[in-house]
Amino acid sequence: MLIKPGDIKTAQLHAYLLGSVSPRPICFASTIDSEGNKNLSPFSFFNVFGSNPVTLVFSPARRVRDNTIKHTLENCRENAEVVISVVNYAMVQQMSLASCEYPKGVSEFEKAGFTPQAASLVKPFLVAESPVNMECKVVQIIETGQEGGAGNLIICEMLAMHIKDEVLNEQLQIDPHKIDLVARMGADYYCRASGAAVFEVPKPNLNLGMGMDQLPEKIRNSQVLSGNDLGMLANLSSIPERDPQFQVDAHQDSHQMAKNYLSKNQVMEAWQVLLGDL
Repeated sequence: MLIKPGDIKTAQLHAYLLGSVSPRPICFASTIDSEGNKNLSPFSFFNVFGSNPVTLVFSPARRVRDNTIKHTLENCRENAEVVISVVNYAMVQQMSLASCEYPKGVSEFEKAGFTPQAASLVKPFLVAESPVNMECKVVQIIETGQEGGAGNLIICEMLAMHIKDEVLNEQLQIDPHKIDLVARMGADYYCRASGAAVFEVPKPNLNLGMGMDQLPEKIRNSQVLSGNDLGMLANLSSIPERDPQFQVDAHQDSHQMAKNYLSKNQVMEAWQVLLGDL
């Protein structure tokens, strides 16, 4: 399938984009209007783009169906402050309720049953139930277009961050299983970023991975080892030395044995199996 913007309806293209660019982190944007009315709205067009200064961006896009804009955008123009709060599994159903398009002046805090908590530096309120709240000032608003579906990039600088102690581990780092975040996918689908869904991939920050081009041809062209398997093998800085003490079952396929080791993140054992077959 080949799609070019303009060839299909914006709503259909929007659906393809949401299904492709996912999962997307979800934030709450808490704002107030010029009269002090509280507003709370969730956004999955959201991410962090820098840590010095801390730069967060979310986008209240123009509605595709009627080209109207959200109260959040209006409020950020009236009062250039916002509280960005993360959304975890314990609050995902309330988050969905808060996405309802209530009339201007109606507080989604009240409708969705969230507790507004006074911030320390800005006028908008924290979401007391959220594990992480970030007080921000709006630095810039970039309109990407004037038609339905166009984005409005609200670029924010974080002034203060509130983290609940219960989501921290012993090293005072955020534990992904404790914070239990959720993310948005296409249609009505979400995913939960904890439990078996969370896995680790070592980053070759200090030592460059040798790369797949340095793998022996017999390994590189394996019909058993996947791209992920080869990526794990090639993430080492060099091919390890053969350990003569390592025992290999000569009756089993070496590539399948290596694949089994790699499925358990036992990269050195996988290499020993493969080296015995070269």
